[in-house]
Amino acid sequence: MAEHQIPQRQSPLEPDYRVGSHGDFEHGVDVILTETRPGSILQLAAWPGEEKMLMSAIRAITGLALPDGAGGGATDGARAAFGFAPGRFTVVDETEGLAASFARVVTPAIGTVTDLSHGRTAIRIAGPKAEWVLAKLFAIDFALSAFPLGAGRSTTHHDVFTQIQRTGADQFDMYVFRSFARSFWKTLCHASEEVGYEVQ
Repeated sequence: MAEHQIPQRQSPLEPDYRVGSHGDFEHGVDVILTETRPGSILQLAAWPGEEKMLMSAIRAITGLALPDGAGGGATDGARAAFGFAPGRFTVVDETEGLAASFARVVTPAIGTVTDLSHGRTAIRIAGPKAEWVLAKLFAIDFALSAFPLGAGRSTTHHDVFTQIQRTGADQFDMYVFRSFARSFWKTLCHASEEVGYEVQ
């Protein structure tokens, strides 16, 4: 009997995902753009008064300790978690099936677990001009002092809901609705043209 294989999700960016250098890169590129394709993207929500229990569950399953308060987060490279609203968290992991692990721990009395893996697209921007490019699109202070490593923010660009986490000194991971991903990707590429960008 042949082993059943799960087909890999097709990227909504593929028609416009052109690997290579683009824009004004005559003197080098200042931004690198990639689609990261994590295996799991989850949204966790705690009922009022159960936030600490949910944060404990996140730590138990991912090993990531989140600071108190919306916007705080943590990342270790293979996984990430951040608060984006009171009692609401986004958790991302390179491996699939994370929702099942949380479903065994987060009881209905604590909160909810929603698997968004098939509904979100993950895009990374990195490089010395990453903050500068993002500041063209979002009304957020991207300076390291205002947006520290691991922290996350929820915002919009022309009604495209975007969650952003700082995953490096000059690196940000963004999560957008899959249906808007291609349009957002084109906007991001256009905003990066004047500093030179590379798609990997």
